[in-house]
Amino acid sequence: MPVAFAIDPASGLPPFEQVKGAVRSAIADGTVVVGEKLPAIRALAAELGLAVNTVARSYKELEDEGYVATHGRSGTTISPRAMGSGVALDQFARAYVAAARELGVSRAAATRAVEAHWNA
Repeated sequence: MPVAFAIDPASGLPPFEQVKGAVRSAIADGTVVVGEKLPAIRALAAELGLAVNTVARSYKELEDEGYVATHGRSGTTISPRAMGSGVALDQFARAYVAAARELGVSRAAATRAVEAHWNA
C-alpha cells in the first residue's frame, strides 16, 4: 500500500486523525487512485501499535466523508466520490499528458484532441 502511515506521538493530533490525514494526503497527491485497497484495519492497527477501534474509527469517518468505501470482507478502497473535488480530473489529466508525451504527440495536438471530444 503506497499510503505512508506513521503516527507521531508528539503531534497534537489524535492518532485517528493522523491516519485520516495520511489517506487524504495520498488521495490529494495522487499516490492512491480510485479502487485502490487500504490495509486491513487489524493489520494497520498492529503495524502502528494502535487499538483496532482507533483505525476503525478513522476508516469509518473517511467513509462518512466519502473518501473510502467499505466492502465487508473485501476490504476498504478509495471511493470514486473522493475524487469529486478535482483530484480525479487532475489524475486523469496527468495520465493523458503522460500518454500523449509517450506517443510523441505535441501539446497543440493533444489539446485539439481534448477539444474535439469535448465538442462531440
